[in-house]
Amino acid sequence: MKTANVAEAVKSEHAVALFKQMYGENRVEENAARYQLVADGFAKEFGDKAFEFFSAPGRTEIGGNHTDHNHGKVLAGSVHLDCVAAAAPNGTHTVNLISETYNQHLVIDLDDLAPTEKTTGTEPLLKGIFAGLLEKGCKVEGFDAYVTSNVIGGAGVSSSASFEMLVCVIVDHLFNEGKIGVVTYAKAGQYAENKYWLKGSGLLDQLACAVGGMITIDFADIENPAIREIKCDFDEMGHDLVIINTGKGHADLSAEYSAVPNEMKKVAEYFGKEVLEQCKEDDVIENVKAIREFAGDRAVLRAFHFFEENKRVDAEVEALEKKDFATFFNKITESGDSSWKWLQNCYCNETPDEQSITVALALTKLYLDKIGRGVCRVHGGGFAGVIAAFLPKEETEGFTKYIDKALGEGSAYVMHIRPQGAVKVEF
Repeated sequence: MKTANVAEAVKSEHAVALFKQMYGENRVEENAARYQLVADGFAKEFGDKAFEFFSAPGRTEIGGNHTDHNHGKVLAGSVHLDCVAAAAPNGTHTVNLISETYNQHLVIDLDDLAPTEKTTGTEPLLKGIFAGLLEKGCKVEGFDAYVTSNVIGGAGVSSSASFEMLVCVIVDHLFNEGKIGVVTYAKAGQYAENKYWLKGSGLLDQLACAVGGMITIDFADIENPAIREIKCDFDEMGHDLVIINTGKGHADLSAEYSAVPNEMKKVAEYFGKEVLEQCKEDDVIENVKAIREFAGDRAVLRAFHFFEENKRVDAEVEALEKKDFATFFNKITESGDSSWKWLQNCYCNETPDEQSITVALALTKLYLDKIGRGVCRVHGGGFAGVIAAFLPKEETEGFTKYIDKALGEGSAYVMHIRPQGAVKVEF
């Protein structure tokens, strides 16, 4: 693709149909403009040479809050918010990546990918992705890329995983003939977060961004997670999925986030195991007195959340497949209650005066109680970031106005589940 051809290409019948799939019926023009912006930015920065378009979505977590890192089960979907890039090989061993969104120009020497003391930001993340891909035997060479993103940053819809999967799909199609596979993408992203950000991430975020559509994943076999597509139509439910940005990001809360998997694993350690998936809930109950002394009370509660949340994911999947939406919504409510009470990821104990998640949940619950329908729960890593709500479609507009007034204009996002994951975009 050349920049001069983009304006016509994004208006083609094929492009319009593709954009409707990816972004929803009412977002075609705004996203065509984003692709034009990326093409123009690429040409300005790297010259008028041929490039390819790539896209990787953010994700929504429907069920399975904080289970993936202990090899549990999740229900998740890719959303219309995404990272978009124009990229091309540059014939060197250097990656030049410009982020229009964050006003960054990053230069990565592929001969120098060793971790440094810096454990935040995009530079170590990029190094970690490339190192992770190389460790898996993938080919990584130099390229130029111009990137834009509208995935909410540091707020629980996986802006980092979206970016990671974008980088992986670029490397895959530019240098590996599109043969790497989404599980390797996910593991490269996880490797980067674990080794270069020192963040105890699982694989949920990366796989949900990479695969596309609504999926359920069982991480019991962590080397080969069992991924299954779930057919689900929110229109058939008569509801919208609304993500509410509470206004406080969780980018600076890695210690709180990492404590969740670590405490669950501490309970598993009591039984000589590595993760909770290898343990049984009844055994934890039977030995709870000793485990409380060994791992602490919060670890025990978080373990109970893990076991019960896995059961809820199974129940949610079954309910969706049977179109039993009442049961599905009941399980969403149960999941939210468990996250608040047992998992305890709705606010930080060290800063009890900052409770953006719980305030947003309370405001949403009050609204839902008033209309007598709908459900809500914490979304993603928690502690700060976003919450999720399912609203009857006829109530979505009123709720959006209500929450925007309370939390700030543009706080509510009506989500579209897109079938495409991390992809090379071809018109």
